[in-house]
Amino acid sequence: MLKLHYNLEKISMGLVGAIIAVASVGGIVEIAPLFTIEQTVEIPDDLRPHTPLELAGREIYIREGCYACHSQMVRSLADEIDRYGPYSLAAESAWDRPMLWGSKRTGPDLARVGEKYSDDWHVAHLIDPRSVIPVSIMPAYPWLIRPLDTDLIESNLATLARLGVPYGEAMIENAMADALAQTRPDGDGVGELQDRYGEDVAVRAFDGDPSRLTEMDALVAYLQSLGTVTDAADGLLAEDAR
Repeated sequence: MLKLHYNLEKISMGLVGAIIAVASVGGIVEIAPLFTIEQTVEIPDDLRPHTPLELAGREIYIREGCYACHSQMVRSLADEIDRYGPYSLAAESAWDRPMLWGSKRTGPDLARVGEKYSDDWHVAHLIDPRSVIPVSIMPAYPWLIRPLDTDLIESNLATLARLGVPYGEAMIENAMADALAQTRPDGDGVGELQDRYGEDVAVRAFDGDPSRLTEMDALVAYLQSLGTVTDAADGLLAEDAR
């Protein structure tokens, strides 16, 4: 056996070909199912895309590397379900580009963190994590109180629409107005925002000040939306108990 292995090592091009063949098989096994994902993942009727403000917050979440420490994937294990709620469904992330399920957990999973804590808690936690969790090792993000850059809000929605996310023309054209409306509950645009994204969309000054639109508004709005964009997972535990 050792002699055979030694002889094979001398055939360098043969080894290269074998490596390519094995890697190709593995790649095909992983990639091929993605071509039929529209048939294998049933999109819930009540699934809504992120609002422009939530989408801007998601971009900040990615920019700041939050996904490196927090997963958004509750596994179907008893201890995870007890802590985080129903296990994650692929359909819940159908409109995420890219999806942020992940597997690294320096911090807790955030798949269902939406509305679990108050906006004030999130703001304090992001500015100074140890002010609310003394043992936290999370870095502070005090700069998030700066104004939100809105230059790409409409373009982001338009790009995602081309990738299959159901953003209509009215959503794209009113992206900036909808982002402002979501932070101003007493404003004139709230009704139109809810007409486009649903009455369950959270509308409030997420950073506590309705006179400004900040990165903190966007990020907290995104965090508060996690686990709330569809009710598809609500019946999972009841079904599993049968």
